[in-house]
Amino acid sequence: QVQLVESGGGLVQPGGSLRLSCAASGSTFDAYTMGWYRQVLGKSRELVAIITVGSATVYADSVQGRFTISKDNAWKTVWLQMNDLKSDDTAVYYCKLVTRDSIYWGQGTQVTVSS
Repeated sequence: QVQLVESGGGLVQPGGSLRLSCAASGSTFDAYTMGWYRQVLGKSRELVAIITVGSATVYADSVQGRFTISKDNAWKTVWLQMNDLKSDDTAVYYCKLVTRDSIYWGQGTQVTVSS
């Protein structure tokens, strides 16, 4: 089993920055992708950014140029640097790991962008 724990969420003013972290622990795994998704109450969970085993990245159009996803070489930690935050970025942010054998989700961390 693999556990994912997100951290770094909080309250920030529009235009501000936050850095989310996702720490993976437990069994060893062969990762395919790790990524960040977000969900607003009453809406579907949506992709924010993913990073592949080859370090290729994919971003949602709404965050392109503002958010940056990165990881360490051991796939133990994935970060999401969020700059120029907007009120529309308010959501619970979830970390997702896709391995050869399974899919894992973290418990989520709340990001609130408000003045």
